[in-house]
Amino acid sequence: MRKDLNPNKVKSSAKNNSENGSNISLGIEKAQALSYYRAMLLARKIDTKTMNLLKQGRTYFHIAGAGHEAIQVAMASQFDPLVDWLFPYYRDLAFTLSVGMSTEEFFLQCFAKANDPASGGRQLPCHWGSSRLNIPAQSSPTGTQFLQAVGTALASVKKGIKNVTYVSSGEGTTSQGEFYEALNWASREKLPVIFVIQNNGYAISVPVWQQNAADSGSISDLFHSYQNLKIIKVDGTNLIESIAAAKEAKEYSISGNGPVLIEAKVVRLQSHSSSDDQKKYRDSEELTEELNRCPIKMFEKYLLDNNLADENTLRQIDEELSKEIDEASNKALKSPEPDPATALQYVYDESLNSELLEYEKNVPSGKSIVMVDAINHCLAEELDANKDIYIFGEDIEDDKGGVFTATKGLSTKFGRERVFNSPLAEASIVGVATGMALAGLKPVVEIQFGDYIWPAFMQYRDEVSSFRYRSNNRWPVPFVTRVAVGGTIHGGLYHSQNIEAFFAHIPGILIAYPSNANDAKGLLKTAMRLNDPVLFLEHKGLYRQGYAMGAEPDSEYLIPFGRAKVVKEGADVTVISYGLSLWDSMFAARKLEEEGLSVEVIDLRTIVPLDEETIYNSVKKTNKAIVIHEDTLTLGFGAEISARIAENCFQYLDAPVRRVAAKDGHIPYSPTLENDILPSRDLIYKKIKELILY
Repeated sequence: MRKDLNPNKVKSSAKNNSENGSNISLGIEKAQALSYYRAMLLARKIDTKTMNLLKQGRTYFHIAGAGHEAIQVAMASQFDPLVDWLFPYYRDLAFTLSVGMSTEEFFLQCFAKANDPASGGRQLPCHWGSSRLNIPAQSSPTGTQFLQAVGTALASVKKGIKNVTYVSSGEGTTSQGEFYEALNWASREKLPVIFVIQNNGYAISVPVWQQNAADSGSISDLFHSYQNLKIIKVDGTNLIESIAAAKEAKEYSISGNGPVLIEAKVVRLQSHSSSDDQKKYRDSEELTEELNRCPIKMFEKYLLDNNLADENTLRQIDEELSKEIDEASNKALKSPEPDPATALQYVYDESLNSELLEYEKNVPSGKSIVMVDAINHCLAEELDANKDIYIFGEDIEDDKGGVFTATKGLSTKFGRERVFNSPLAEASIVGVATGMALAGLKPVVEIQFGDYIWPAFMQYRDEVSSFRYRSNNRWPVPFVTRVAVGGTIHGGLYHSQNIEAFFAHIPGILIAYPSNANDAKGLLKTAMRLNDPVLFLEHKGLYRQGYAMGAEPDSEYLIPFGRAKVVKEGADVTVISYGLSLWDSMFAARKLEEEGLSVEVIDLRTIVPLDEETIYNSVKKTNKAIVIHEDTLTLGFGAEISARIAENCFQYLDAPVRRVAAKDGHIPYSPTLENDILPSRDLIYKKIKELILY
């Protein structure tokens, strides 16, 4: 066995936990000591029971926490699920049991039953979630939870609530960049987050020394330069030392000093998961050595040595827990299965919230305004109306006010408590916003360019989009992401991307894409009042265009999502477009009208939801359809629209459905090259006319 993986080599730095004095100084009463023992043993016996159920084919997956019980029970002893935020990772069985999850609730999730409080059978077992215990539904990607934990802590600070956020993982997950980003944000803001790294030496089969850059192999040794961050190392197999470390961490963090990083050296007594066999990569000598450091056996010895229990008491507890587990598993097994009719429930908000909003209340009658100013005014009005709205992103504070000045003046008017700069880290922006939304706030974040949203893509795809669904409607994350997209401003190669098709493929995220100032303000106001996450796309080429200007709507002007607008009526062909391409289509339509041809033009306004009804009604009238957008032809969103028209309006078509889009390449910097890639007005005019004359 490698010496740098031996947990015995790491001593705790927590106060009052020396090898000789820690047991006495804590003064654990008999009842409390036996309660800790019961929690540890219950988790271990559930592990054993579940692995037997797997062999019987009654369940399909399990991740054991055997060897981690002591640090988990110790941490749970310091947290109140009615007050604190909890983000346990998949091996945190003893922790979740200790904060209040019942044995039956575990087995309801294990068997994927309809009344599983974590997900209603939608999520893998050991992916904890409970609205009762303040545990947001956890997911499988490692490390994404760290930024969400920072977000809930930031929300607590903003609200003036005195609590602490717990977030944990194994040591392998600390290789993820989002772990570093979370520590950076929490340390910079002195946020009350306790990061608990349960270091068992292996990320599935890869040992820590192959992942970690510190000479010691210690995770925490990499972070001594982080300001305000307290680092505690502890033997996570020793319950008494772990309790001392947990108390020290809680006192430090809840006092407003900043975050704590606890590195607990533990042992992994079973394989990574039920799908793994650790005997393939760990030798028998190493496994035997780790068995000798079993935290339950060590605590049993402590109980016996300190006359807190005798062999008969321990045997009786074992028998009681076996009975409890058998009864709970049998009861859970008989519980109802999820109804197949509910498989698509809660992808989006199903309340009446969006229907109760009053849309297009007053006809816009204000001074003519450009789109970027309409967005700015909308943000100011909503900040003023809703104290839970917080705006952040890179460079959004004054005097910069965003790279396009969309947030100009907001931090001056509302203060940097509500409008503030974030680190230049897109995953951080989105992950923290997710946590704030979980805590009931309404973040509106800015990603400077669509080209730079990709570091946050995992947060969107694996977290934001599925939170409501995987929690069975218990944990929605409604926040707005504003993103500048599109070409024509000579920003290639990396300031011109179109991203709507990528995100339209992700169930759970709404997408708005306005083409003018009026719609931008009305749609953004709606986005900020909906109960779903919204991606709000703003074409840079429209920010200050005269033809996209309009009379400014008032502060209560809302436009519904999923309602396209027929901006020009016609009889010969239906043109479906959005964003800047909508205007190129309009210019072509007017030119064709001068030639005696009649073109109907539809502005989608929102990509998700898509207004199919308006599209189909128009196609049934004109019998021809062409979709025009700036994204690439292959798998651009026009492909989806075309397919739906072909499937649902085939009998009304007098010609094939056509598409006009960018060429399948990147958008280059040179205006000459860019003009060749993007669909030109001349090309759009030509293709519409060809279809009319087909």
